[in-house]
Amino acid sequence: MKKYNPFILPVAILGASLIICMLIFTMIWKARDQANQTITVTGSAKREIQSDLGILRGTLQVSGPTAEVAYQTLLSQRPQVLAYIASQGFPDKDVNQTTINLNPVYEMSQQGYPTSRIMYYTANQSIDVKSGDVNKIKQVSLDITSLVNKGISFSVNPPEYYYTKLAELKIEIQADAAKDALNRARKIAEATGSDLGPISNARMGVIQITPVNSNMISDYGINDVSSIEKEITAVVNASFRLD
Repeated sequence: MKKYNPFILPVAILGASLIICMLIFTMIWKARDQANQTITVTGSAKREIQSDLGILRGTLQVSGPTAEVAYQTLLSQRPQVLAYIASQGFPDKDVNQTTINLNPVYEMSQQGYPTSRIMYYTANQSIDVKSGDVNKIKQVSLDITSLVNKGISFSVNPPEYYYTKLAELKIEIQADAAKDALNRARKIAEATGSDLGPISNARMGVIQITPVNSNMISDYGINDVSSIEKEITAVVNASFRLD
């Protein structure tokens, strides 16, 4: 007669318990893993905008043997610059004049260092023109240098073009980018046979304002002021849970 082993039953129970625990643990882990599944998508939106404010910045600069001569020469040339601007249809309220600056120019030594001897003086003044007629600003920027033919030393910077309703537009285009991210997430969820859950994380990218059809991009964002016709692009990175 075989001898009964009293350890068989406890060992069998323990083994069965371990198997059941492993099964339960595996089921819980899978359920938790499924619950934590997320997808991350990038949504974007783009709109074309037209600048509604133009700024033309120029500098009237003259020189003379003394500070007084330089100053008087500038005063004699300035009315011609202002008359030209007025003749192009810009009222006085659109024109801004800064303070006149007088600076001595020193003679340089053979070693390339300035000496204490003053060679002449320069006088300069900035004159800016602002207008909602951006096309007129562009045209004047191309023609105003013709003043040099009259002996006027007036130089201009490239015109700047701005869109004044940018603050409101940024909110709208970021919302459009978020909607695009949601639509992309829904399509991915449908393709994988999952249900799209709530959003778990969202991050707005920087706004890019570039000339039309430009491929410029920057991690810090771009705010183009060189073109009248522009594109504004917003990007949103969003994560969604999958049910």
